[in-house]
Amino acid sequence: MSILTDELRALIGTEVAPFEFEISRNDIRKYAVATGQRQQRYLNGDEAPLLFLFSAMMPVIPLSELLPDGRQPDSPLIPELPLKRIMAGGSEYRVHGRILPGQVLVCRQKLSDLYEKQGGSGPLIFMVFENRFETRDGEPVVTEYLTRIAR
Repeated sequence: MSILTDELRALIGTEVAPFEFEISRNDIRKYAVATGQRQQRYLNGDEAPLLFLFSAMMPVIPLSELLPDGRQPDSPLIPELPLKRIMAGGSEYRVHGRILPGQVLVCRQKLSDLYEKQGGSGPLIFMVFENRFETRDGEPVVTEYLTRIAR
């Protein structure tokens, strides 16, 4: 018996409004130092490492809006599920171009898949999100497939 309802499956393909952000040389340099990068192109801010996009996506919010455990609220793309504990399940990246200072990138996010598996201690729900980063002209830069697992 499946715990995924037709209503939940109907959410596959749901998107949130795209948002833009500018890549600054100074932000790249700060990220490079904070994450222990060694390549000069990152330390100089000439190009951003791939995972820079993770930090660029995170909004700066007031402390009063953080959850009791100090986390940011989850993405509105995460549906109300019968399983409440949500864990990271990994990311897969397709790199189409370089992340450069001065670029303004558009991030488009959608829930691209929702499926169920039986785990050793019960059912698991897998949510796959597609995060597409592209230039304002629509040129792809990076596509991320992020998996979250509910148990």
